[in-house]
Amino acid sequence: MTTAPPSIGFVAAVGRWLDANIFALGREMRLSYLPPLMVYAAAGISGLTGIVGTFYVKERLGLSAEFLAALGFWMMLPWALKMPLGHLVDLVWRWKGVLVYLGASLITLSLLIMIGLLGHTDAMRAIASVEAWYVTAALLAPIGYVLQDVVADAMTVEAVPRTDEFGQPLAPENRKSMHVTMQTLGRVAIISGGVLVSVMNVFLLRGVGELPEAEKAATYLFVYELALIIPLVSVFGVLFATWLRRRDMARFAALGHSREECEALLGVDSEPPPVNWWILGGGVAFTLISLSVGLNRVAGGEEIVFCVSMAIVLFLMWRLTGELEPQARNVLVGTAILIFVFRAMPGPGAGSTWWMIDDLGFDQQFLATLSLIGATLTLAGMFIFRRFMAERSIAYIIGALTIAGTFLSLPIIGMYFGLHEWTASVTGGVVDARFIAVIDTALESPLGQIAMIPMLAWIANSAPEKLKATFFAVMASFTNLALSASQLATKYMNQIFVVAREVKDPATGEITLPADYSELGLLLITVTAISFALPLLAIFLVKRTRFRNA
Repeated sequence: MTTAPPSIGFVAAVGRWLDANIFALGREMRLSYLPPLMVYAAAGISGLTGIVGTFYVKERLGLSAEFLAALGFWMMLPWALKMPLGHLVDLVWRWKGVLVYLGASLITLSLLIMIGLLGHTDAMRAIASVEAWYVTAALLAPIGYVLQDVVADAMTVEAVPRTDEFGQPLAPENRKSMHVTMQTLGRVAIISGGVLVSVMNVFLLRGVGELPEAEKAATYLFVYELALIIPLVSVFGVLFATWLRRRDMARFAALGHSREECEALLGVDSEPPPVNWWILGGGVAFTLISLSVGLNRVAGGEEIVFCVSMAIVLFLMWRLTGELEPQARNVLVGTAILIFVFRAMPGPGAGSTWWMIDDLGFDQQFLATLSLIGATLTLAGMFIFRRFMAERSIAYIIGALTIAGTFLSLPIIGMYFGLHEWTASVTGGVVDARFIAVIDTALESPLGQIAMIPMLAWIANSAPEKLKATFFAVMASFTNLALSASQLATKYMNQIFVVAREVKDPATGEITLPADYSELGLLLITVTAISFALPLLAIFLVKRTRFRNA
């Protein structure tokens, strides 16, 4: 008996893995999956303006790191509205495409404001300050993306057919497999959109740092003009879904079915659920309180809005979990605590990126390269760590990610204190700041998706059978509020450790605020220590109580 050489056996094993985890997705792809995937891809492409936006704020605006952290809090709040918006989509199921058009309009308006600021600055400044325009654009975009995301989630349900091409019902196990494929492809679409824009940024931003200000502004303007394709992609997704529905209606009609039977086979005749006034009322209350606090600039406005929104979400969670068995309820509470703490950890804020640009010399193209590496390896990490995510508990995953994230924060801290200068001196300039940043990004990038996917799986698996959509929306709002808490904590960190980049008067070019990164080292150390200690402490405490984790 002969055995295959080890090299051939290894190649065959790799081939089987690729076939089972990647190529199989391609074989299971259906035309009906494309509409929601196009909306998800638009969300992925939204990162096209991220790097340009960072440099625009640094070079043109006088906004502090603390203010930007507070702005980040308000930008995250619309995601907490997924709860009432998800219920609204169920109520207006036949007309849900209108919400995508509305979201696309808001995204377009946000981009047009930035195009105006870059191409017609004086005319825009005559109406309002540049900072006011930027804040408006920054707040409009997430509202548009939330509207589109909620509808895309609903479209993934509609994309999975109920019958075969002859109108015969599909077996439940086949539809379950299709749903898994649809959700996996949804994540792939979002991340693939990020990979695409990272590649574009690498080429678009090549050498931009050395250009004169006028040519640099023209490049920034072109990137924002190019970004207008983002809302078009999502709109075409809805239009394509409409075409597919009409095609299938005509196909079933040709088989002799009446219009009512055709609609039943396609699932478009579903009766809307009864109105849940607790969810809609909570959403309306949240919106009114947020707007009144924000527009009136109430002192401590972020904290007030966060506490109110958290109280509303916790109340709705309490009502929904009443249908769960006590043991299941304990598992849900324990898991929710762990996920919330893990996602609510503070970050260093914008000051860290400013320091990398000023002191480490990271220009636009290099940051785009880092983004490309991160997006590509994130996509690969989704497949590589699938078994790890499926077989381990939430506590184990969060503990492992906390420890890994802490170790991966150390190179950045080390570079603040001169690590890259020492490594460059002993390696002949090979292991410099850029080398360390590339390796660190390559190792850290998959971690976000490893945390995200089991969280979504936990939400789906914990939902009561008759309230899956509502439960998913409420729990998603809860986990998104953790990100708002993270922005609040980041604001507090930037109040304690003040970091400032150089700000020049746009008219005279005089320096109005000198750069000051003297406290950034302590900020990075403090954030890393908190992000290491609190999640592990939460795991320890949960395991010592009656609560459990999934």
